Amino acid sequence: MKLQFFTYDVFTAEKFGGNPLAIVIGADGLTPQQMQTIAREFNLSETIFVMRPDDLGNTAKVRIFFPTAEIPFAGHPTIGCAIFLAEQRQKPGCPFETEIRLEEAAGLVPVKVTRIGGVPRAMFTAPVTPYRVDVPVPGAAELASATGLAETDIGFDGHRPGVFEGGPRFLYVPVNSRWALAASRPIEPHWSAVTKTCGVDAAYVYTRGGDAAGTHFRARMYSPTAGIPEDPATGSATALLATQLLASEGLSDGTHRWQLEQGYEMGRPSDLVLEADVGGGTLNAVRVAGQAVQIMSGMLEL
Repeated sequence: MKLQFFTYDVFTAEKFGGNPLAIVIGADGLTPQQMQTIAREFNLSETIFVMRPDDLGNTAKVRIFFPTAEIPFAGHPTIGCAIFLAEQRQKPGCPFETEIRLEEAAGLVPVKVTRIGGVPRAMFTAPVTPYRVDVPVPGAAELASATGLAETDIGFDGHRPGVFEGGPRFLYVPVNSRWALAASRPIEPHWSAVTKTCGVDAAYVYTRGGDAAGTHFRARMYSPTAGIPEDPATGSATALLATQLLASEGLSDGTHRWQLEQGYEMGRPSDLVLEADVGGGTLNAVRVAGQAVQIMSGMLEL
């Protein structure tokens, strides 16, 4: 069996930045075990497999794999795959606006894709509105030990650690300086202890500001037990960040928009946009946007 694949760098318009993604098309005949084996072979943070949709009104059914396991939803595969599928349907170089509808394990994900001035951009609506998880949240001392920081580095303004879910689940760790963000890293055995307490395998560490003047927050995401020592860009964690911001900043009703940076410390600069609709003090919808650029294509043979 031969299958065509493409790789994209996602959440960037520059080649060799952002988060690399492998897209395998025509994957209907693959077993989950074969998909997992292929994902391990690519050894990227995620590989997405494209199949015929169950509902012909949708664009495609997809399955997403870490190197170690399948996951129900992920942001950068959704953005990259939607841009790839949209561009396959359009004339090269022509501007367009379309909707790609992806059937993911977490639910149906609508993605608005545009290409203006030759630049493709996609924005997905999260399939699950994120929510707080009622689990013990580690204190500042525990998190400092787990990230190689001082206790006084943890938290800023009204931002305190929290655990949120929306398909995947993440631990959010605010730190009060760019220095602390740059210095953070998983420290064992403390890292495994705090992630086990929260029931997560990934933590999103963030602070205010960034390199660009309009950046609101800069982040790093660690998930070593899932085979991802550090992720250059995490769309799902960005989506769930809306709940952390609602809890930390008491957002007013209406639509809020933030610019975020991730991956800069590891030499894979990624730029993400987060939007959240708030009504009655709760989240009604969350959207994440970014760009992507194709890097390579080829054939894999089983």
